[in-house]
Order: sequence, then structure tokens, then C-alpha cells
Amino acid sequence: MKLELEAVLEVEGGPVWSVDWSPTSKTLATAGGSKVVKLWRQEGDRWVCVASLDGGNSKTIRQVAWSPCGKKIATASFDGVSAIWEYSTDEGWELAATLEGHENEVKSVGWSPDGDYLASCSRDKSVWIWEVLGGDFECDSVLQVHTQDVKRVVWHPSRPLLASAGYDDTIKLYQEYGDDWECYDSLAGHSSTVWSLSFNRAGDKFVSCSDDRTLRVWETTDNKKYSCKSSLCGFHKRAIYDVAWGRHGYIASAAGDNAIRVFELKGSSLILCHLEDNAHQGDVNSISWKGSMLASGSDDETVKIWSLEAT
Repeated sequence: MKLELEAVLEVEGGPVWSVDWSPTSKTLATAGGSKVVKLWRQEGDRWVCVASLDGGNSKTIRQVAWSPCGKKIATASFDGVSAIWEYSTDEGWELAATLEGHENEVKSVGWSPDGDYLASCSRDKSVWIWEVLGGDFECDSVLQVHTQDVKRVVWHPSRPLLASAGYDDTIKLYQEYGDDWECYDSLAGHSSTVWSLSFNRAGDKFVSCSDDRTLRVWETTDNKKYSCKSSLCGFHKRAIYDVAWGRHGYIASAAGDNAIRVFELKGSSLILCHLEDNAHQGDVNSISWKGSMLASGSDDETVKIWSLEAT
């Protein structure tokens, strides 16, 4: 397999921290230093910005996330606020809510698979779970189990199970018990900051990436407890900032060495399929799959669209 470059999108205003494909269309959301969420779509042979969502945040946007229905977008920002944008056929995109409560920068946001919950995490070491009540958002739980910054929150693809990754080198797993959410497991193994993680389509496995330049594959046999089955190192020269497990089964990693790698899981081992050494002219901060298309965002203020093709 190999990655073929299809398009380069020039994003002005600073590093691109986050890219995320809509689950219901081929629309790509990007965000970063410009404090604006931009929506991109292919028209003919060109990719064009079809909407700019401005005014929701006053500082850099660290992450942008589509809701499962494709009609809401949440942001995580250094201003400590999560902005919620909502689309209607009459009004287009409008700022629907701003969620406040974190004491420091919000680093990540993620929607539950049914869209009933939104999770956020912060430099204040906490994970917040917000319940979506129509057009309102109510804080359902505040979880303070990490001992350092929380870098990422990711939901299981089909169950109400939440994972968080942090500066304390651990991954925490949460489920709802009665009327509250609780951390039921803490996964250690990485020797430095865990930047991101991504579940496979079935949710029985996930892959994590770290400042220690390794990828780890975790697996469950009881749909609850996950254990590390393999660890891979030596394929990135600097911290691995993001990892994405596509529905086709291929895993992409993005790192501070300007590179993207593509792997396939065979048994419990990750097998390298493709190396893209100079994917960008700066740190690759975020990647997202849409079928065979991969989007990447970088410090070089560009977003690139790649296609995964057989060799």
C-alpha cells in the first residue's frame, strides 16, 4: 500500500492542530491557530473552503470533532471553552452553545457514538462528561483521576465507554455506574506522554501513541478490560502525536518528525505498509481517515489530502 498526495489546502493563521471528516459526508473540518473552524469540500478538481465558523473561541483551537449525525461540531480551545456549532437548512451553521467549567485549556473533545454525550478534557487534569439534552448541555460528571494534563478523550465506537490519554503516561477507561461515571481501569505501559488513541471498527482493540515514539496495541476479550498485546518502536524519530485506525483496517500515525506511517495489524503485530518521510514541512499534528482518503494537518499551516492505494 502507498499514500498518493491528492491535494494541498493552504490554511492561514497558524499551525493546523486538528482535522476531522464528517461522518455523513465528504466534508473536512480543520482548526488551529487561526481560532476559526474551516469546512472544506471537493468541487470538481479543487478543494474549497465552504464555511468558516468564527467567534466561538478567542484562542487557538486544539481539536474539532463532528457529532455522529453530522449536524454539530464541537471545539476544544486554549481559552478554556468548548464551542458547539449546529447546522440547520434554514440558517446554516450557527453557534449553539459555549461550554465553560474547565480551569485551563481544553485539549480535546469527543462525542459518544449515539450523540447523547460529549466528553472534554483539559490541562486542569480533569475529564468532563456533558449530557446532550436537546439543544442544551448539562455537566453529568467531572472525573479527576489523571495526575497531569489530559491530552485526548476518545469514545468506544459502539458502546458508552470512554478512554482518556494523558501527560501522566497513562490511559484511563470510564463507564457509567448508576447515576455517575467512574474510572474502572488505568493502563500503564508508555514511558512518556500518551498523545492519542484510536479504536478499531469493532472496538475490541485500540492503538495508542506517545511521546516515547512507540505505538501500542491493546485488546479486550470481555469488552471491558484491555491489555497491551504488542509495542512497536523505531519507525518515528520524534514524538507520535496522532494515530487513526481506519474502517478498512489500516492504521496511520503522525509525528513530530514531519512523517506519516501506515501499518496493518496481523495477529497482534503491527506491520509497516508505507513510509511518507516528508509528508509535511513541520510537525504532523492530526490525521483522519475517510474511507481510503487520509487528511493530515501540520505546523506548516497546510492540510494535505492523501489516497491509500494498492502497490
